[in-house]
Amino acid sequence: MSDLVLKGKAIKLGDNVSTDDIIPGRFAHLRSNLPELARHVLEDAVPDFASRAKALSMAGEGKAILVAGKNLGLGSSREHAPVVIKMSGVGTILAKSAARIFFRNAINQGVPVLLCDTDKIGDGDELEINVTGGKITNLTSGITLSCSKMPPIMSAILKEGGLIPYIQKHKDFVITT
Repeated sequence: MSDLVLKGKAIKLGDNVSTDDIIPGRFAHLRSNLPELARHVLEDAVPDFASRAKALSMAGEGKAILVAGKNLGLGSSREHAPVVIKMSGVGTILAKSAARIFFRNAINQGVPVLLCDTDKIGDGDELEINVTGGKITNLTSGITLSCSKMPPIMSAILKEGGLIPYIQKHKDFVITT
């Protein structure tokens, strides 16, 4: 399987970003209107997040890359959080650590979550990420970082765009450990 390499610009967040930060509670009534909900993603933490992510993904230089600190996605297990992050224009998530259910929900939605030391990544830095190889090149600073590598089954899910497209293509797949 060939390496999955993604490029984009960083939008940096801090530590302990919860699913309630990702989808503020006052917008819970929009769960059946995901495009509208995506317009409000991370609105309280980074007021211009949705517009920045959309602009970066429309610029043709890759997708926005959400860069967080420790404990990203804590809180509830709502799968809407990674869905609206993806819909806002984010193609990859880098974090020091992430809640397990958020991590897996993101993979299932086709959004890689890679664990690394994000201290050397600045807001707006241009990054090239080898998802399968576990390498991040900060094209702005010239620094190369190591990150977690995706297991082969997760890389395959990501290459298909998420769990549902993967299952649709590989109807007879078998997961082995």
